[in-house]
Amino acid sequence: MNMSAYKIGTDISVRIATSDDAGEWDRFVFNHPDGTMFHRFGWMQAVQETYGYRPLPLLTCDGNEIIGVAPLIDAKTPLLGRSLISTGFTVGGGPLALDEIALHAVAEEAEKLALDAGAKYVEFRSAASPGAGWIEKKDVYASFQITLPSTPETALTSIPRKRRAEIRKALSSAEKGDLHICHRQNFDLFYDLYSISLRNHGTPVFPRAFLTALMNHFGDDVDISVAEYRGRPVAALLSFFYKDVAYPYYIGALPVARDMRAAEFLYWSLMVKSIERGCKSFDFGRSRIGTGPYHFKKLWGVEPAPLIYQHRLITLKSLPNVNPQNPKFAQFVKIWRRLPLGVTNRLGPLLSANFP
Repeated sequence: MNMSAYKIGTDISVRIATSDDAGEWDRFVFNHPDGTMFHRFGWMQAVQETYGYRPLPLLTCDGNEIIGVAPLIDAKTPLLGRSLISTGFTVGGGPLALDEIALHAVAEEAEKLALDAGAKYVEFRSAASPGAGWIEKKDVYASFQITLPSTPETALTSIPRKRRAEIRKALSSAEKGDLHICHRQNFDLFYDLYSISLRNHGTPVFPRAFLTALMNHFGDDVDISVAEYRGRPVAALLSFFYKDVAYPYYIGALPVARDMRAAEFLYWSLMVKSIERGCKSFDFGRSRIGTGPYHFKKLWGVEPAPLIYQHRLITLKSLPNVNPQNPKFAQFVKIWRRLPLGVTNRLGPLLSANFP
């Protein structure tokens, strides 16, 4: 599909897509310059399979031609009530449209669905304004994306000196046989390290079922890397590949991994693999501004780009503030960090459903 050649017509309609539309949906996403991993039809299906949240994939057409999509999720959460989000459990995935008319059409339909469902608000995780009545939210998260050079050698020299020195120390440790990395490691090992890391950060862990559903839907576009230090697994990374972008998305590590530079080694190894695979970008994902992960990612020489989300308030009077920096959650975070791992692994998957 040639995006630049499209001319808006008058026969515009918006409907909820079905699984029969998945192929055409994914083709539109792939051809759209802003299409990401999170726009894929399978992501909504994984959310439904895990949490039971109803997908409302909005398909905008001009006659028989797709001109816009919005992977909307009807998230009726136990603690925070109901909202419609495009798209749930991601850092992005807002509407994709060929022009403003198509974007406004899908936004109007999302608002109607929210009113019918009794949702508190609609959230589009993208910067494009859908029109009057939508409120922009920023200054909470930033994204980090590196443009990859054509060779690993050039990539290493492009990384700032201090971070490059840490990578070289990790590589030296690997040459001695102390540090080792495996791709396509077993999921259980990754999940164990991931759950420890999230508990230590005061964050409920995703259910195993959600991550395995994503792996089932995306197959070879998923990679698991595990860093071992002298035979002991200390850090693990679950990543996605889509088009020419690598997404190092879920990372878990033991506290001792920091001294071993295991995270640097994981990211660098995946960066090399991504270049060999033909990727042009390395997307670190989002981090809350001012946090430890935010500063860690800045050390790789990438300038953070503020993430902008769009909201249409339905029953709420002010923008939602659903993140651990909210003072309402501060005490919860402190308590969560002190709980036994067995407790957080049982309760975390239940609580994570509230934070799509």
